Amino acid sequence: MTNLRPFTCEDLFRYNTINVDPWTETYGLSFYLQYLGHWPEYFQVVESPSGQLIGYIMGKIEGVNEMCRGHVTALSVDHVYRRLNIAAKLMKGLEEISEQREAFFVDLFVRVSNKVAVDMYTRLGYSVYRRVLDYYSGDMDEDAYDMRKALSRDKLKKSIIPLQHPVRAEDLD
Repeated sequence: MTNLRPFTCEDLFRYNTINVDPWTETYGLSFYLQYLGHWPEYFQVVESPSGQLIGYIMGKIEGVNEMCRGHVTALSVDHVYRRLNIAAKLMKGLEEISEQREAFFVDLFVRVSNKVAVDMYTRLGYSVYRRVLDYYSGDMDEDAYDMRKALSRDKLKKSIIPLQHPVRAEDLD
């Protein structure tokens, strides 16, 4: 039995094994603290029965009116615990918080080459809204999919009507 709970400052010293995955973006300490301070309800962890951190999600709420959205900044599960619906549980929690905050949709960015993640998000009801050129930089520049899932407030599902052309990272709103 796993335990879903809010992320705490002490967890910053315990999540390193989750972040060794090459698909996981690792940020500086101040970035994590900023999210924890501004959007604590969007920063959750999952613990194993022994108390080991096995996954986390961090996100935020942003935008106004029809652009009010929950955003998944990072989602990662320790490779040993993958394919056990832990990521789905974390995503469901973020979606519920976004519903409570009256968001119209939830969005996230995922590497185009990360087929496993793209497939998982698709199974969870997300669809590709647009392709973002050169979103990921570093050793290998790579495009991202901006994937979205409409929430109950978006009755016409306007937030997920896909764009027909890619955009550049610097043109994101």
